[in-house]
Amino acid sequence: MTCSTVKVDTAGTELSYVHQEATQWQDRHPDIAYAPPEESIVLFGGLTPLQDHLLWAAIQTMGGNYVALPTPDNEAFRLGKAYGNRGQCNPTYFTSGNLIKYLQERHEEGMSKEEIVRTYVFATASGCGPCRFGMYTTEYRKALEAAGFGGLRIESFEQQKGIFQMEEGLRVTPFSPRFFIMAAKSVILGDILNLMGYQMRPYEVEAGAVDRAMEAAKDIIAEALQHRKNLAYAMYRCRKLFQQIPLDRTRVKPKVMVIGEFWAAMTEGDGNYHLHRFLEEEGAEVIPQLLINRFLLSIWEAKYDLIKHATLPDTSRPKIDFGHPKKRSMIQATKLAVKGYFTLYARAIGLRNYALPNMEKLYELSRDYYPVDSDGGEGHMEVAHLIEAVEENLAHLVISVKPFGCMPSSAVSDGIQSLITARYPNANFLAIETSGEGAANFYSRVQMALFKAKEAVKSEEV
Repeated sequence: MTCSTVKVDTAGTELSYVHQEATQWQDRHPDIAYAPPEESIVLFGGLTPLQDHLLWAAIQTMGGNYVALPTPDNEAFRLGKAYGNRGQCNPTYFTSGNLIKYLQERHEEGMSKEEIVRTYVFATASGCGPCRFGMYTTEYRKALEAAGFGGLRIESFEQQKGIFQMEEGLRVTPFSPRFFIMAAKSVILGDILNLMGYQMRPYEVEAGAVDRAMEAAKDIIAEALQHRKNLAYAMYRCRKLFQQIPLDRTRVKPKVMVIGEFWAAMTEGDGNYHLHRFLEEEGAEVIPQLLINRFLLSIWEAKYDLIKHATLPDTSRPKIDFGHPKKRSMIQATKLAVKGYFTLYARAIGLRNYALPNMEKLYELSRDYYPVDSDGGEGHMEVAHLIEAVEENLAHLVISVKPFGCMPSSAVSDGIQSLITARYPNANFLAIETSGEGAANFYSRVQMALFKAKEAVKSEEV
């Protein structure tokens, strides 16, 4: 098993093999006359449809040609399985199949495969840890080769490496500090708009009114990003759209918190059987997992590692001073910036009744159950969310969703969470897997757990 990152213990630095591979695409395919950056087209995707669109609007200002791929569907899954290796998890199949599907459509429109390989670039994330995420780019290359698009450029950034990743050889996608800051703003804006939808849609008087407001708000924010306008003012304009929607808050709805593996819990499409919309159709209010929560977890982990390394014995301590005040300041500044942007934009649009997770609190809740040094997947956050939801009565049902065979999430939801539910017998918890198939069984299990949640709501009314 290969890994995208190796840590050099004498220097405390990281060397990214994914980036090294990205710089060698011309060496590995000297027969391909790749298009220069100004003529290349960068494909990306994998977030919610709203966030992919906002990210596209934001990075357009940096110059270059970018295309947000459509939301992966079951046809993409089929293509991913047809051309990929066996035994991979859903995100691999859906993502690689979605890319291949897009390229095949361009070929059907008359573009030769040689021209497609010469022109397009796929930009994605990579990382390391106790799962197959570090192998994704290798799997993408294998699937592309099998589909007849061998040699197509793949450029990736390391999800744990920060904002300074503009390395020589990444000649098309600008993984620069500005890129990551704009991407973070786009994600935060998308999180807030999505939250508005989830909080309002179950109570709308006129069906579809919230979705129409969401579409209009998406256009307003995208236009502000493209033309570098005041984003807080753009969110305030969106506020007026949502204020016009009549709501009936007297409807009693069970609250369902969705947690679990990052991609399965966040995506909105066939990849998780449209779980969020299904829950709403069944009469629930969804508490989604936000991308900003993953940002905050990464910031917390960076601080935790800094303190841990600073307290190592002198004989074990790396040569770099991990406890240097500058590093502490950078971590704190990043945390304040992320929370500050969220608070500013949330207030501008009128988002209420939502508080960002307190990572120190979540750590304290989970430390007796989860070894925080095992920072794969969503780390201790998934365990802590369940405990918090039960202790503070935040949700009537907590669903942990993950791809079939997801190693870190399965170890938590099928292992540690069983201990949590034994100690909290009133917890209504469902761990469920997606496989790209078997939707009927998936929906049936969700409906059974949701029935229990609805009964709990009724008992609260008595």
